Amino acid sequence: MRHRTDTDPRQTPTRLADYRPPYWLVDRVRLEFELDPTATRVTAEIEFRRNPERAAEGPADLRLDGRSLIWRGAKIDGTPLADDAVAIDGEGLTVAAAHLPGERFTWRCETEIDPAANTALEGLYISKGMYCTQCEAEGFRKITFYPDRPDVMAPFEVRIEAPEEIPVLLSNGNPVTGGGTSELVVTGGTRRRVAVWHDPHPKPAYLFALVAGDLVAHRDRFTTASGRDVELAIWVRPGDEAKCAYAMDALKRSMRWDEETHGREYDLDIFQIVAVDDFNMGAMENKGLNIFNAKYVLASPETATDQDYERIESIVAHEYFHNWTGNRITCRDWFQLCLKEGLTVYRDQRFSADMRSEPVQRIADVVALRAAQFPEDQGPLAHPVRPEEYVEINNFYTATVYEKGAEVIGMLARLVGPEGYRAALDLYFERHDGQACTIEQFRACFEDACGRDLTQFARWWSQAGTPRVTVEEAWEGETLVLTLAQETPPTPGQAEKAPLVIPVAIGLIGRDGAEMLPTTLLELTEARQSWRIAPAAGTAEPLPEPAPAPEGNAPADGPAVLSVARGFSAPAIFRQRMTAADRALLLAHDTDPFARWEAGHRYALDVALAAIREDAAIPEAWTDALGRLLTDAGLDPAFRSRALTLPGADEIAGEIAGAGGLADPEAIHAARSAMRAALGSRLAGPLAETCAALAGSGPYSPDAAAAGRRALRNRCLDLRAAAGSPEAAEAAEAQFDTANNMTDRMAALTVLAHHDLPGAAPRLAAFHARFQGDAQVVDKWFTVQATAPLDGAAGRIAALAAHPAFDWKNPNRFRSLIGAFAMANPRGFHAADGAGYRLVTDWLLRLDPVNPQTTARLAGAFESWRRYTPDRQRLIRAELDRMAATPGLSKNTREIVERMRGG
Repeated sequence: MRHRTDTDPRQTPTRLADYRPPYWLVDRVRLEFELDPTATRVTAEIEFRRNPERAAEGPADLRLDGRSLIWRGAKIDGTPLADDAVAIDGEGLTVAAAHLPGERFTWRCETEIDPAANTALEGLYISKGMYCTQCEAEGFRKITFYPDRPDVMAPFEVRIEAPEEIPVLLSNGNPVTGGGTSELVVTGGTRRRVAVWHDPHPKPAYLFALVAGDLVAHRDRFTTASGRDVELAIWVRPGDEAKCAYAMDALKRSMRWDEETHGREYDLDIFQIVAVDDFNMGAMENKGLNIFNAKYVLASPETATDQDYERIESIVAHEYFHNWTGNRITCRDWFQLCLKEGLTVYRDQRFSADMRSEPVQRIADVVALRAAQFPEDQGPLAHPVRPEEYVEINNFYTATVYEKGAEVIGMLARLVGPEGYRAALDLYFERHDGQACTIEQFRACFEDACGRDLTQFARWWSQAGTPRVTVEEAWEGETLVLTLAQETPPTPGQAEKAPLVIPVAIGLIGRDGAEMLPTTLLELTEARQSWRIAPAAGTAEPLPEPAPAPEGNAPADGPAVLSVARGFSAPAIFRQRMTAADRALLLAHDTDPFARWEAGHRYALDVALAAIREDAAIPEAWTDALGRLLTDAGLDPAFRSRALTLPGADEIAGEIAGAGGLADPEAIHAARSAMRAALGSRLAGPLAETCAALAGSGPYSPDAAAAGRRALRNRCLDLRAAAGSPEAAEAAEAQFDTANNMTDRMAALTVLAHHDLPGAAPRLAAFHARFQGDAQVVDKWFTVQATAPLDGAAGRIAALAAHPAFDWKNPNRFRSLIGAFAMANPRGFHAADGAGYRLVTDWLLRLDPVNPQTTARLAGAFESWRRYTPDRQRLIRAELDRMAATPGLSKNTREIVERMRGG
C-alpha cells in the first residue's frame, strides 16, 4: 500500500506557551540513502526511548513528522508494522501506544522521495545535478519520518549509495569510509558508489546534511591549540577550485580566533564546506559539513568585489562559530532561535571588527540594523526577539531575531564587561554542552557568573519595538543635568510596554573640540531618570528624582556638546535637540568614531528633511563640514567613505513617519539627488584630487586598508558624476575599461548606469559578454540595472526578466533582479503609477508555488506601506489584497501578507 503525504494546509499558530517536552527521545539514528533523481529510497533506523520527564503521564503514541513522503513500510524491533497500525496525515504519522512494545524500541522505516521535483529547496533536492539538503528549520521531515524538533538530539550514522557517475558522497561528522572519496561496490550486477559517515555528537535533525555530486576539493589543514590535526575541505564544481582560497583563509582565521577569544576548539577530524548554486539562505551550519550559497564561497579579484570578500569572511566565520553556539549547544524549540543566531551574529561581528576596522564595522552593523530591523520593529511585522507564536517558522528568520538579537548580546556584554562576558560564556559552554537550551538558561549563566539580576534586562527578548530615548539637557554653570526618558510605541499584540534596561554611553566635547568627559556608561532603567554630570571631576551621579522637562525646544547652550549613545550602545532611537553647528563640532572632533559618524549622519538627515518639508536649499555649512572630513588624511579612507554616504530613502521615509508625517518617495529622491549634486559640485576639486591620490594600478588585495581606499575613491567618483561632471563620466568609462578587479569595474559600471550616462549601454553589453558564464557575476549585471533610479524602471525590469539568463527559479537570480528592484530601488518600486508594485506582485505570485520561502521573504518589501502618502497606500493595499485573494497561496506567504494587511 502507498500512502503519500500532502502539504500542510493549516494556518493555526504554534505557541511558546504550549511547549511540552517530547514523549520519545532518540539514542541513535542510522540512515541509508539510495540516491535517484526521482525515486531516492531512504531507510531510517532509529532507537527510541521514553522520555523520563513524561513517563508519569502513562502510555504515549509515537508521533513522527513527515511531508511529501511516499511510505514504503516500517518495522518495530524487526517486526513489520501492519498498515492499520499507522495513521498517516498531511503532517506525519502516528503509531498508537498499543502497537509499541515498551519503554525502548528500534523503528525501521522506508520512504521514497523525489529530489528533482523539490523546487522549494527544503529537504533533499537537486541543484544542477548535485544532490544537497537544507533541513533548517523543518526540512528533515521531507526526507524521512522523524520527531523533527530541535530538542530531540542523537548521534547519526549515514550510509550513502549512488550511481557510479557520482564520485563524491558527503554527510556530517567523520568519514568511516573514503573521506569524501566514495568506494565502488557491485550491487545486483550494477557498479555503485558508497560512503559512510559518523557524527558522534548528538544533534537535532535540522543539522543533518547530505551532498552528492561531481565535485572537487580545495584542501588544507589546521592544527588546534591542543595539537589536534584537522582536515579542511571546500567542495566546489570543477573549474571553481581557484576561487576558494579566501574562504579557506577566512575559515582558518575563524578557527584560531574562536580558540583565542572564547577557548573553543573544533571537535571533529574534518571540517567541510560545500558551495551550492541553488540555496534559499546564505549558508547553513550543519555539523562538520557547512552548506553554502556559492556566492558566499567563490571569489577572485576578477569576479568578486570588496563587499563580496567581506561577506565571505563574515559568513564563513558565522557558520563556523555555530559549531559551539548552535550545534554543541542548540535551541530547545524554534522560539529560542535568537539564542543561537543572535549570539552567533554578535560573535561574527566581533570577529569582523578584529579582522578589519572596528569603527567602520560598527557603523556597517548599525546601518544594516536601521535599514532592515528598525522598519520591521515599527511596522506590521514587528515581533519580539523571541516570538510568542508563529504559523510558519521560516518567516521568523528575520532581522529582529538576527541583528537585534546580536545587539541584545552586545548590550549584555557592555553591561557586565569583558571579563564578565567571558566568564558567563565559559559557564554556558560548561553547563550546557550537548543540550538544547532556552534564553532563560543562557541568562542564568550571566546572572550566576556576574552576580547580576537580569530580570528586567530580559524584556529585550520578550518585548517588540524600538525604544525612543529623549535626551534633555540643562546646564548649571559647568555642570550638566542630563535627563533621559524612554518609551516604546505599541506593536501588534503588545499595546503596553514596560521600561527596558538601556545602556547609554555618553561623552562631552568642549566648544574648543577637546574631550571634557571620556566615555561614561549610564543605565536607564526607568521611564525617566536624571544624572548630574561634572566634567571636571569626571563623575555622573544619579539624581533621586528626575529633573523637570525644560521649557521650549531650543538645544542646550553649555560649555560642551553632549555625545550620546557612543558606539551605538543600545538599539534605540535617540532624540536629541542639536544645532547644525553642534553636529558639525562632533563630526569634526568627537573621540568616539561611531558618534562622530552619527553626528554627520544626523546632520545629513536634518538637511534632507528640511529640503523635503520646507524646500530649503542645501546649506553650504553642511558641504563644508564634509569637505573638511574628506580632506583629513589622518582618517581611515573607509570611514570617510561611510561619512560621505547619504542616508537611504527608506531611512528618510522612516524619519518622516516617525514624526507623524507621510513620506513622498519622489520628494525624497529629489532631496537626495540635490544633496549629492551639491556635494559633487561644491567639493569638485577635493573630490577629484582624492580620486587621483588614491588611484593605483598595483595588484589587487582584499585587505581592509586597500578596500577602504577603493571605497573612498569610488564614492568620490559617484559624487562627481552626481554633479554632472563630464570629467567624471570620462573617468568612469576609463575606470571600467582598465580596471584589474571587479570592485572598480562594478563601481564604474554603477556610476554609468545609475546616472544614465552615454557610456552605460555599451559597457553593460561588454560586461555581460565577458562574464556570461559566471553565475555570481551575471547576478551583479542584473542588480546594477535593477537598482538604477531612473524613469520607467518597471518596464526595464520586465524586459530584463525576459532575458535568457534570467532563471527565476534560482533564488540568487530572482533576488538579483526582482528582489533588488523591490528592496533597493525605492524610486522605481514606488513609482506613482503603481507599476513597480504590480510587477513585483506578479512575480511573487508566480514564484510562490515553486519556492514559498523566497517568496515570503521578498513579500516583506511591502511591510512599511503605511508610512507613505495615501495614493501609494491605496496602490500597495490593492496588491496585498490581490495576493491574499489568490487561491492556494502558501502558508509562508499568506502569513506575511495577512500580517501586513492587518498591521
